[in-house]
Amino acid sequence: MTPERPLGRTDATVSRMGLGLAALGRPGYLDVGRGEDLGEARSPEAMRARTFGVLDAAYDAGVRYVDVARSYGEAERFVASWLEARGHDDVEVGSKWGYTYTAGWRVDAEVHEVKDHSVEALRRQLAESRAVLGVRLRLYQIHSVTPDSGVLEDRDVVRELAALRDSGVTVGLSVSGPRQAESLRRALEVEVGGERLFGAAQATWNALERSAGDALADAHAAGLRVIVKEAMANGRLGPRGDAATPLAPIAERAGVGVDAVALAIVLSRPWVDVVLSGAVTPDQLRSNLDAIGAARSLDPAAVVPEAEDPEVYWRRRSELPWS
Repeated sequence: MTPERPLGRTDATVSRMGLGLAALGRPGYLDVGRGEDLGEARSPEAMRARTFGVLDAAYDAGVRYVDVARSYGEAERFVASWLEARGHDDVEVGSKWGYTYTAGWRVDAEVHEVKDHSVEALRRQLAESRAVLGVRLRLYQIHSVTPDSGVLEDRDVVRELAALRDSGVTVGLSVSGPRQAESLRRALEVEVGGERLFGAAQATWNALERSAGDALADAHAAGLRVIVKEAMANGRLGPRGDAATPLAPIAERAGVGVDAVALAIVLSRPWVDVVLSGAVTPDQLRSNLDAIGAARSLDPAAVVPEAEDPEVYWRRRSELPWS
């Protein structure tokens, strides 16, 4: 079983490892090696069955947080139907609004998702998420906030999110891009009714992209739940990645995969509440979960490889092919 940690402003506890369905809810995603892992069976029915298999493995291991989004194809529907089929009532689901899936279930689509942080998009997508997830929706996040999106300054959006917060749903945000820290610090300033709006913050932090670390530590200290995504740098720190070489000797000594070391580096940070696995097979998930044990004996200062400049990191991420 994976250990549990109390999170931020809520009374709930979830495993320190969560499962993100960005790579399971749709046929294409930008992740090194994903095409080889999935093969050719990518119909909605095949992806639904695959998602069920990974969710079953995660639940059996003690994972109790699942992360989805409106733009992750059928991810919300997959997890909702899995919860109904299995009867689990102890799984927390977090979703996001702000992107619309536009790929039409094609891997080779020219545009996979379209960003829209307007209040109209919030109202539409919140209604869609609630129609699928109902009371299972415990955390609702703005998807990929950047300093130039302006969403944190949109009074109509802030009012709508405050009403959602007051209804009992935790409101959060995810951030992306080379200025993640700026977005996080601005989010900490947003208050409504004398209370901070956001109860959770999700960001990319990994051995290659560490620029948001201090801001995430500040968010954690302020009582927000800190969720880390892309801990394996979209597969670049995995067994087929271009950046995993410095992790290989550590993995060999520990008897785990380089993926587990990459995740353990994140778990070793005291300000991390949940780190997301993006596994697409049960075996991959189980290998990711080896990070729990590896993190206990890891000296993070000794094993973190040299970070990339954030601008370089995010440019390389944008150049990854959808597969």
